[in-house]
Amino acid sequence: MRFVPALLACASLAAATAASAETRVFIIANQADGYGVDQCLARGEKCGAHAALSYCKSRDFAQASSYRRVDPDEITGSVPKAGGNCAHSGCDEYVAITCQR
Repeated sequence: MRFVPALLACASLAAATAASAETRVFIIANQADGYGVDQCLARGEKCGAHAALSYCKSRDFAQASSYRRVDPDEITGSVPKAGGNCAHSGCDEYVAITCQR
């Protein structure tokens, strides 16, 4: 009969571990790099998957669950606008990459 409580304890521990999986959204500037990766990320196209995964892995996350263009109005806090410090168009474009551990 001691087997049942031990089994329940292990099951609850496994459920707690799965529930503690960390998800984080990174907001990064969508900078034109000449390779088109920025457009793949911004449009959520399949070609951006590798760039998003690489970004997440460089921050010790296991996978990129999504990536998309973010409107500057969606971001809380200070976001620089195109103007004085911007040498190219698209300075006010950002990409959100969602990473999971």
